[in-house]
Order: sequence, then structure tokens, then C-alpha cells
Amino acid sequence: MLKFAVIALVVSLVAGAVGLTSISALAQRISLILFGLFFLGFLLLLSLALFIDKLMQTSMLTAAGFA
Repeated sequence: MLKFAVIALVVSLVAGAVGLTSISALAQRISLILFGLFFLGFLLLLSLALFIDKLMQTSMLTAAGFA
């Protein structure tokens, strides 16, 4: 998804340099939406990884207390 966001950004920059402002604005909006979705997915996976790490640490502590 990040690859498509970068491609849309490059298309936007090239279209803006050529003077096609409407195509540039559309590609810029597509790039922004794709990057936003990528960033939200990244934050979701990061929070899930931290949650699982915390869960594993607490389960290790309780298992060590019973041993």
C-alpha cells in the first residue's frame, strides 16, 4: 500500500510540473488517503505487538510464581 502511495505521489509531482493541476490534485489526494491507511495499519499492528508483548511478560511472571 505504501508503494501505491509513493507512485501516486510521483504522478502528482510530475503532473504538477507539466501543468496538469487537476490530475495533480487528484493524485495527491489518492496518495494522502493511501498513506493514511498505511499509517493507521502500522499503528494498529504496533499496538497489537505491544499488547501481545505485555501479555506474554505478565503470563511469564505468573508462571514463574507457580514453579
